[in-house]
Amino acid sequence: MSTEQFNLQDLKKVKIELTRFMMAYQFALDEINTKINILKDEFTYIHDYNPIEHVKSRLKSPESIFKKVIKKECPLSLDSIKENIRDIAGIRINVSFISDIYEVSKLLANQKDIRVVEYKDYIKNPKPNGYQSLHMILEIPIFMSDREELVSVEVQIRTIAMDFWASLEHKIYYKYNKEIPKRLRQELKDAATVATQLDQKMERLNREINAYKETAAEQEELDSIITIDKNQFQLPLALIESFISEK
Repeated sequence: MSTEQFNLQDLKKVKIELTRFMMAYQFALDEINTKINILKDEFTYIHDYNPIEHVKSRLKSPESIFKKVIKKECPLSLDSIKENIRDIAGIRINVSFISDIYEVSKLLANQKDIRVVEYKDYIKNPKPNGYQSLHMILEIPIFMSDREELVSVEVQIRTIAMDFWASLEHKIYYKYNKEIPKRLRQELKDAATVATQLDQKMERLNREINAYKETAAEQEELDSIITIDKNQFQLPLALIESFISEK
């Protein structure tokens, strides 16, 4: 079809569909971020510990999407893009410890409206360059005014040490235009090993501290005060007795 055959109505329809396409991925990011924020608050108030240090989300630009389509030699249609490009929407979650990676991934995967489409564990099986992270492709329903869309979101979960190494490795590769001397590639891999050893040591220290805290907590007398959003509330004795009697 030549450009002369397009009319304003056609162009308007294309614009609306492209806008809906990108909006669906933004809405999916919003949905996943809401779930992560709920988990953060629950951990903070119920478990007195929040494993999630930092969350960053991004949406690929249309230009970046089309570049990837051309590189992968996919058909240039919205259905094809949706099927073949699974990282249009992406979220990176930085956690404190290695065990937190698997705990957070399990909590997300167990959400009733989320389906795990792909799961890649680069922690148990690091990439040849030393890269470590847990990657998941999650599919979540998005309800728009006239349709329901199943949208994919790529989620990467890693420790602070893993993220630090990955960020610097990316910057170094960018400086050298991806042509890194062999000696420097080996040093980067050695640095990844050091980061892994640090994660393992901090994991061990965390387990020991938690064991100590649990022992100390058992020796403390029952506290009837709860804290929510920095506000403290005294629980009525009758309410406590009611909960105990139900068990």
